[in-house]
Amino acid sequence: MVSLLLTVFILQLAAHIINSVGASAVNDILWTLYNKLPISTSSAAAQQTTLRREVVRLKRELAKVSAQDDFARWAKLRRQHDKVVGDYDKISTSLQSTQSTFNSRLNTLRMILINGLRFFLQYWYAKKALFYIPKGWAPYYAEWILSFPRAPLGSVSIQVWGIACASVIALVGEAIIAVVVLYLGRSAVEKGKEERQSKIDVKVEGKMK
Repeated sequence: MVSLLLTVFILQLAAHIINSVGASAVNDILWTLYNKLPISTSSAAAQQTTLRREVVRLKRELAKVSAQDDFARWAKLRRQHDKVVGDYDKISTSLQSTQSTFNSRLNTLRMILINGLRFFLQYWYAKKALFYIPKGWAPYYAEWILSFPRAPLGSVSIQVWGIACASVIALVGEAIIAVVVLYLGRSAVEKGKEERQSKIDVKVEGKMK
């Protein structure tokens, strides 16, 4: 049953991460990693990145050139810009269609692997005891709740274990976020103090001179 306990915990952790980060954000990360593989879309994704940079470069060049003062150069840059934008839009449309199919399959796979597997385990092991609590450790009503809905009395059911895992994961996640926010807040305060102190030092040195 140790492996089952761990499996339920991992499923709850995966569900929490996806719900916290967002399914679309997870899909984008996996899509980026997917395009790192030697597949047909990887070259198209690399070309898309190159064309995006070229579009930005040509826009900056166009902004520096006046159509009235140097029309020939401006027209040349404009033609190059329009051609690159056309190529970029063509590749982007193709990749968006492929990514949409990728996301759809990924969502289906995630539903099967996480929610589907979780519901299957809860149904299959509904009458099984994941582990037993010490006899007399809890009153009858507590034993009944821990074994809900169909596990042997005095044991912990897979449903209750899943709820416990989800609750602990949520609490730990909130604690981690609070620590990170507190640390970043202190870093910002300390940085602000250092900047103010450096300004004061500069003013003092200026007066002394």
